[in-house]
Amino acid sequence: MKKSILTAMVCVGMLTSCGKEFLETTPLGVGNEQSLSNKAGVNAVLIGAYSLLDGVGAGPVNTSSVSNWIYGSIASDDAYKGSDVGDQAQITTIERYIPQADIGAYNDKWIAVYDGVSRSNNTIKLIGLATDMTDAEKAQAMGEARFLRAWYHFEAKKLWNMVPYVDETVTDFVNLPNTADIWPMIEADFQFAVDNVSATKAQAGRVSKWTAKAALAKVHMYQQDYKAAKPLLDDIITNGPFALVNSFHDNFRIATENNSESIFEVQMSVGDGGSGQNGSWGDNYNFPYGSAPGGCCGFFQPSQNLVNAFKTDAAGLPLLDTFNDVDVKNDEGLASSDPFTPYEGTLDPRLDWTVGRRGLPFLNWGTHPGRNWIRDQAFGGPYTFKKFFAYSGENAGAESPRANANNYRAIRFADILLMRAEVAVEENDLATALKFVNQVRTRAANVVVTDASGKPAANYLVKAYPAFASQDYARKAVRFERRVELAMEGHRHFDLVRWGVADSVLNAYLTKESKKRSYLSGATFVKGRSEYFPIPQAQIDIMGANVLKQNP
Repeated sequence: MKKSILTAMVCVGMLTSCGKEFLETTPLGVGNEQSLSNKAGVNAVLIGAYSLLDGVGAGPVNTSSVSNWIYGSIASDDAYKGSDVGDQAQITTIERYIPQADIGAYNDKWIAVYDGVSRSNNTIKLIGLATDMTDAEKAQAMGEARFLRAWYHFEAKKLWNMVPYVDETVTDFVNLPNTADIWPMIEADFQFAVDNVSATKAQAGRVSKWTAKAALAKVHMYQQDYKAAKPLLDDIITNGPFALVNSFHDNFRIATENNSESIFEVQMSVGDGGSGQNGSWGDNYNFPYGSAPGGCCGFFQPSQNLVNAFKTDAAGLPLLDTFNDVDVKNDEGLASSDPFTPYEGTLDPRLDWTVGRRGLPFLNWGTHPGRNWIRDQAFGGPYTFKKFFAYSGENAGAESPRANANNYRAIRFADILLMRAEVAVEENDLATALKFVNQVRTRAANVVVTDASGKPAANYLVKAYPAFASQDYARKAVRFERRVELAMEGHRHFDLVRWGVADSVLNAYLTKESKKRSYLSGATFVKGRSEYFPIPQAQIDIMGANVLKQNP
């Protein structure tokens, strides 16, 4: 019985279907190795491996999204679960760092990433059997498949740390221990992709040599192996075909997808016969509520702590140590009909491309009305998620008002610049760190949210740092810059963990935030336990506790 369950999961790679816009070929249905062991079959199954990048497979999807809105953002100081107290209470369990292994969310994510692994492995097997492919074609396909296998394992590693590594040679799917550290296997797969994949993409969304270098650099950063990450980052910056786009917001618009800043972009589409499943369906809870566009479900609300992080001083610099002392003014407790004047202090303009707040334009949907777009303001606060939201008219033909063709930018050039700045800080090369941080900050000022008259919608002021006075100050500045640049993109929890500061940062956050959000009262991030999520109990039940070991 156990083997039947696991084999069914692993064999799903042969039963793929995919409607992603960037890959128009539909994978074959139920097939066997003989019919798939050719160039067309390899490409079909490879497309199936790509198609799971968004986290949308056969099971629940909101808890397995590529954006990691739950595990990367809500499990940090960036966001609350939102909605109301009773809806998806399992996410509150995660937000409060309660180690409950039997909630469905963990199993949903586990299945999604290991389905991706299995599809990648099926591709690898078929490449070895195909007789109508050249050596170059095989190397390219193998590089893409091994990249995807590494990517899915990397996702699992970030969430659970000690996880099984499954390659194409595995035949016993009942005994998959998680006792070995899989970083070396992830690195080897990404390195194979670096060595074998073309420097240019055959289609938008597919892997290039530069994608593989960026992913490998990120893996080194997660291990604090700055020496190994540095040459990869330098190569991408100096020789890669990438540049910051002029507008920060262009990284989150349908009209400006796959631009010069995009290194790895998960493709989304609507109106393609996929019943909305290809339209960022793993994030379909994360819309404003009520009469708002999407009209459901009010999840993933930015925290007050995050909003406060966008305050700047008279010189246009962030308040690194004091940002959370005084809150940005908000409309909590006010009806939409009550008078309200938004905060008038200086702000980093990235705030209003990231967060929906009352009195400010919400793209081209009109002015955010406040409480009327919030499901339960007392529970989830006064803000709504905005960063990935589409403009009115951009999702024409969508099967659902909550299907969104806005791609997820998994790795972008700003991320690379900030990782390189991080390396420079650890080398005490403060001039280089300053240069790269300031490139990101300078871009932030280029295009701001404007009101109907074309004037800035708030008092925006962001400037470059004049200097970094010390290594400690530079480290703080670089880490702060990552937060405001990548806010709500699913990175924050993992950054805090890899820096080794999650317990101090998140417990300070919980102490203050629980005074606003009472459901956080008593929540504690426990060092040595809360960095990683519980291994799904459903998987332990299948394999046995003596095989699949639970996290502390």
